[in-house]
Amino acid sequence: MKKLLMIFAMVILCAGQSLAADLIIFSGAGLMKPMEELKKNFESTQKVTVDIHYGGSGEIFAQVGAGQPCDVLIPGAEKYTNDALKNGWVIKETIRPMVRHIPVIAVPKGNPAKVNSLEDLVRSGVRVSIGDPKAPAIGRVAKQILEKNKLWESVTPNISVYAPTVNQLLIYVALKQVDAAIIWGDMVVWAEGKGKLDVVRIPEDKNIIQTIPTAVCTKAPHKDLALKFNNYISSPEGLAVWKKWGYETCTR
Repeated sequence: MKKLLMIFAMVILCAGQSLAADLIIFSGAGLMKPMEELKKNFESTQKVTVDIHYGGSGEIFAQVGAGQPCDVLIPGAEKYTNDALKNGWVIKETIRPMVRHIPVIAVPKGNPAKVNSLEDLVRSGVRVSIGDPKAPAIGRVAKQILEKNKLWESVTPNISVYAPTVNQLLIYVALKQVDAAIIWGDMVVWAEGKGKLDVVRIPEDKNIIQTIPTAVCTKAPHKDLALKFNNYISSPEGLAVWKKWGYETCTR
């Protein structure tokens, strides 16, 4: 009972902290690097406080659905924004496709297990990690890629861990706890993995490339400021930050 009360108190405390901010953002965890820079820039120019909650796309989607205060929703895949629109949680006119999320296979530096393709993930003894298909966007996409190439059932016995966020997948590879993981290609520039991993590209016809959109929530507590932030991160100035962190801008 005491444990439940402590958890409830923590939820209330976190909600209070978010409400104290001038702007509340829910973002996919894999977008942390560009989002932190965009946040800093926006806070500096607008003289406001921005609170960003990072989590798996499934997690932040569920939190918006549960009614937690959120001004701008930025998941790691367009599916979640489309579902949010169907549910009436985001404003259609504010949806801005920004950059492409391209899955790759990350392997420890030197590629000790000699993983050079999706097909190599089925080899006996290869330790594979993917995101939880019900949590981060990369988990759902990784499963879809393997299913698309008729490899899911063969790879499943080699999956040693399902990660709740894409950030943890990067760490598993960098620390050589797994032989391969499907992550977003833009993450290879992150300091956590720099010099510690190699990248195996997935041919485009075998891959499933995602779009990262931003959208203002219909019940945004700070709608005017949310619209400004939404426009900024999808503007040429904002997209320059995304490109700096390895993302490809959308052509549509």
